[in-house]
Amino acid sequence: MATLALAQDNAFGQPLESQLRSCLLASWICGTADVDAATCETTYWVALLRYVGCTAHAHEVASLFGDDIGIRGQTLVHDGADLAEVMRDVMAFATAPERSQADRDAAVRVIQESAAAWVDHNSASGCEAGDMLVQRVGFGDEVRDALRFTFERWNGKGHPAHSTGEDIPLPMRIVHLSHDMEAIGRRFSPQQAVDAARDRRDRTYDPQLADVFVERGLEWFATLARIEPWDAVLALEPHPRRLLEGAELDRALLVAADFIDLKSPYMGGHSRRCAALSADACRALGLTDDEITDVRRAALVHDFGITAVSNAVWDKSSALTRAERDRVERHPMVTEQMLRRSPAFEAVSPIAAAHHETANGSGYHKRLRAAASGAGACVLAATEVYVGLTADRADRPAFSPDAAAAELQDLVSRGVLEPRAAHAVLVAAGQAEPEAPARKRAQNPGGLSGRELEVLDLAVRGLTKQQIADRLFISPKTADHHIQHIYTKIGVSTRAAAALWAMQNDLVSPAV
Repeated sequence: MATLALAQDNAFGQPLESQLRSCLLASWICGTADVDAATCETTYWVALLRYVGCTAHAHEVASLFGDDIGIRGQTLVHDGADLAEVMRDVMAFATAPERSQADRDAAVRVIQESAAAWVDHNSASGCEAGDMLVQRVGFGDEVRDALRFTFERWNGKGHPAHSTGEDIPLPMRIVHLSHDMEAIGRRFSPQQAVDAARDRRDRTYDPQLADVFVERGLEWFATLARIEPWDAVLALEPHPRRLLEGAELDRALLVAADFIDLKSPYMGGHSRRCAALSADACRALGLTDDEITDVRRAALVHDFGITAVSNAVWDKSSALTRAERDRVERHPMVTEQMLRRSPAFEAVSPIAAAHHETANGSGYHKRLRAAASGAGACVLAATEVYVGLTADRADRPAFSPDAAAAELQDLVSRGVLEPRAAHAVLVAAGQAEPEAPARKRAQNPGGLSGRELEVLDLAVRGLTKQQIADRLFISPKTADHHIQHIYTKIGVSTRAAAALWAMQNDLVSPAV
């Protein structure tokens, strides 16, 4: 859950750990306000998961405002219960000078005609998608009920239900305050956060909770500056702590994959397809079950970092600028930053982070040769290309499977993809024949070595140990050693039995 919290930070253009810092503030508010233990536990999870549905409407937000990440970041510091302040920010993003005049005009028209309905719809979309995801992870009604009020406000000026006051569950009222205060304190100053809590009490926030923050906020910000949020949040996790392993971990990673792929309508199911195809390709290469599991899990979460890049880039229908390509090339690095924090992802992180590296070192983000990260990373890199090519993208229709296979083969010829990995992906995709298994060296009857066959041949023709030694330029002792090994291997104890065994196995050569 802490890793999902970091992904939500990306989606709001915040430094990693902002969501974790907010969780700590929420926990401290609970403790100071004498909140009961059950509500504190719910608040902990709500603070980490508040925006888990945020990828569900990233495309729509970017379509209207150009930069979904920028405007979301602004929502964390403006007063969501002050319509005038909200509309000021909305118009600023809708009419940003870097947008084309046509885009600005279209955005203003939508805002004038249906702004309230648009916000209600997209708030409901985020809440609904978030509820579906947290239900799959196994959270109960208390967490799910609170998350339905993600965008509501104390005075009823929120969305989509315009709930007021104590109709908003207490855990979400606490998180409304802690999230906003963390953002204001980080972007401006702790004192401005305290001032905002005082000014917005009984309008945006529960007044009793706001008063608690006004009293203790500066102290809490000082504590945040001294501690490591990741470790502190993990230490606060409610008991009994649940460690995900095996099938449970796989189910949770599927939730993470779907959270990622909701980011863009062009990415739906991408991570799942990569996981299935890369696992099949690894089997074609003969990797072990543990190696296959690591690659499959890496494929499910390899695109965590795309949450840090605006949909204005991902959903662009024309060629990307150099600056936009630079932003895209950051996403494997962000994936690595997120995954490497958890010991559970120790084997997964290097594979996931290398999914855009190439065989010749021309990829990104480290410009490594993909083989340096192992066979699994090479497979995932080739899988990412094939799955991406065979899906529609904003700037092109999907390639046919045959055309995608031809493209992979071309990339192999240019040294971009590792040949065996790319071939295994094509085999798994039904676009190539499996390589003929390496022909095993013919095993001699009885498992005898070549030298032992020579000794046996001479022995069954009646040569003594000395004569065998002279013929083969070895010592009599070595000749005897070979004979005893031969007898043991073929299950005999005499020269005659050995001769019979040799005849039965067509090993008697003509006398010389």
